[in-house]
Amino acid sequence: MPTASEYAGYLYVHFKREAADGEQIYFALSEGDDPLHFDDLNGGEPVLRSTLGEGGVRDPHIVRSPEGDRFYMVATDLCLYKSLDWDRHQRHGSRSIMIWESTDLVNWGEGRLVEVAPPEAGNTWAPESVWDPEQEAYLVHWSSTLYDDAGREGEGYNRIMCATTRDFREFSEPRVWIDRGWHTIDTTVIEHDGVYYRYLKDERSRSQGVPNGKAIFSETAASLTAPDWKPLAEGIGLGPISQGEGPLVYKSNTEDRWFLWIDEFTAERRYVPFETTDLAGGEWTPSKDFRLPEDPCHGVVLPVTAEEYERLSAAWA
Repeated sequence: MPTASEYAGYLYVHFKREAADGEQIYFALSEGDDPLHFDDLNGGEPVLRSTLGEGGVRDPHIVRSPEGDRFYMVATDLCLYKSLDWDRHQRHGSRSIMIWESTDLVNWGEGRLVEVAPPEAGNTWAPESVWDPEQEAYLVHWSSTLYDDAGREGEGYNRIMCATTRDFREFSEPRVWIDRGWHTIDTTVIEHDGVYYRYLKDERSRSQGVPNGKAIFSETAASLTAPDWKPLAEGIGLGPISQGEGPLVYKSNTEDRWFLWIDEFTAERRYVPFETTDLAGGEWTPSKDFRLPEDPCHGVVLPVTAEEYERLSAAWA
């Protein structure tokens, strides 16, 4: 695993809004080591496409192996461009995730679909991976609407599921990781000083008397498998944005500063970056100077070394 001083830039991996080529994998590279100025690679065209499953991919996420020599990308198997039937997608959608792996961030192979969700799940959304040293395995998590019947005809709600893997081919039996008794989606995790911080979306409507519905909340724990997480903040970003989802979080390569991007999903601008120098404080302020690619959607920002930066730039300049 590279040290912080070895990082020299950032790779933003994402999809774009529903269109013929929108729900595929796009790469953007930072302007040098600037954490908030990005430009699309490959002329704004996809660098990877899925022809499997639903025929589209969303919400890509990359994890670097603890040895630092391999990368695993997971993504949602979903294509809204073909159908906006949300009931179908949550009852009879894909129970698999798309997976690619690479040793250099450029060559990703064919990719594969792997079923991870249980039969009572109607969907498998926004998968992410994090290495858990306690389990010596990757914890892969996603959101699934769970139903009481195998036909998934009754009522259900999205819970955050998880499973472990060491090779992204064989997975443990899925289990519920987060269950609030109401819809939660889009979880992301970052670790700092022995504390894990996770950010996720409260999917409830504010018309239900939930003032922080359709917004991001956060909580902390000393272990990924802790039974109880401590609440940290609710309604993150509200005011500067009207509502948000798809949080991504990463640390600056050069200072103790963290960035949290929130997708204002009904607005034209989409992602809005926030930042803090006190991760434990739970307070985020809008970033004032940034440049994101056109139509930036739910993805991940990955710190990269100088060698990786040059390789990415050469491959898709």
